[in-house]
Order: sequence, then structure tokens, then C-alpha cells
Amino acid sequence: MLKLSRRLQTIAGLVPQHSRVADIGSDHGLLPVYLLQTGRSDFAVAGELNEGPLQAAVRQIEAAGLTGRIAARRGNGLAVVEPGEVDCVTIAGMGGALMAAILSEGMAAGKLEGVTTLVLQPNVGEDLVRRWLLQQGWYLAAERLVEEDGKWYEVLLAVRIADAEACSTMLYNPTFLPLDRDEEEKRRLLLHMGPWLLRQPSNVLRRKWQSEADKLRKICARMGRSDSAEAAEKQREMEREIETIEEVLGCLQTDKRSFS
Repeated sequence: MLKLSRRLQTIAGLVPQHSRVADIGSDHGLLPVYLLQTGRSDFAVAGELNEGPLQAAVRQIEAAGLTGRIAARRGNGLAVVEPGEVDCVTIAGMGGALMAAILSEGMAAGKLEGVTTLVLQPNVGEDLVRRWLLQQGWYLAAERLVEEDGKWYEVLLAVRIADAEACSTMLYNPTFLPLDRDEEEKRRLLLHMGPWLLRQPSNVLRRKWQSEADKLRKICARMGRSDSAEAAEKQREMEREIETIEEVLGCLQTDKRSFS
């Protein structure tokens, strides 16, 4: 059986049992092979745009003896699946803007027909993915934060449910954050930092955002050596963001309410 990285293992753990999965941008096909080997999935599509990784996925699938149960297909985004063919889509390792675009294009083409679960791991722009889910009527059911090789990865589980709008309204309720900020800013923070991650604070979450604040401080220090008005304005914006991060982390240490 394949051994996955912690990141891919976390993604696999959010795929519902006996799903028919489309792994978009599958690279070497590790995730679909693992899902079939563990019995978590009954059928999978490994979609890949580039020929090199696609052939690597084909070899991986053949070596695992899963040729008849995993279809390796070349294509852009969700173009590799037919409407109703799968009920779960996984997309990992790309930017949030690209991920949202793939989902939008797939939805417009009817490729999300029959899909009830999305497991998404954007490398950057996580807020863009959360915003897309919110706008398109998906409910963000869970979030995981994984630290691996000095990097942090957020994994988002979204589902189709009848009362998604009401549940999302509760999830992104700005009153959850006890900060002296207006409601719009609090919602921005929930989208930016993750509503479930903030409701279930961990040491990994704190390390991630302390690291982000440290990066901003270093940038501010460099900008402080510039005489331009533009640099001064950007420095002030970053200083405000650092202050906000510190406030959020401070309230998480003292206010560990769970969502219900």
C-alpha cells in the first residue's frame, strides 16, 4: 500500500467512504491509488493536464493493479469527468484563484452534477475558495490545518446540504470573534483564517499565524527604509494586519468556544 504525505493523508481522510472520486490535477495519481487500496473509494478518475505526470499516474495505477478501477485522463480541470460520473471531487496543490476558476468552469459545464462532496487544498488564496463555496451554496463542513516540512496546508471539506445557506450564516456569524472590529472586517477574518480553524484553535494554527505576522514584520522593516509615500502606506496596512492577527490569536487563547 502507498504511503502518503501528511498533507495527502489528511485529504484522503475527508473523502467519504465508498465515494466515486475525481482527483483533479492528480500529478502521479498517488491519492486515487491510495483511496482504492484502502477501500475508501470504489472508482476514481485521475485527471491531469500535462502528459508527463499523466503517464506517471498510468504507471502508478498499473503497478497497483487498479487499471480497471482508476481512469487516468488528460484534460483541463473538470473536463475529464462526465456529469454524474463521480460524487466527490478532490483538488489539491494549486492556488485558490485557479481552484475557484476550475470549479466555476466545471459547474457551468454541468460537471458538478451529482457531486455532493468537495475536498480542497489550496496552497494560497484559501479565502477565495471559502468565498466561492459560500457564494455557490456549498457548506464548509470541516477544515484541517496540516504542518509539513515547514509549510502549512489548509484542507477544506464542503458538502451539498438542503440548509446550506442557514448553516453558512451561522458559521460565518461575525459575533463569534470578540474583537473591536465592524462586522465586515470580522467576516473577512473568518474567510481569511478559517471559521472552523478559529473555532477549534490548535498550536499549529497559532504557529502558522505567528509565522505570518513575523513575515509581515520583516517586510515592514524593509519598507521603513524607503522614503516613498506608497511604501509608507503599505507599511501602515501591514502593521494593522499584524495588530489584527495578534488580537485574534489573543482572543483564541482566552475564548475557546466551540461552534454549535
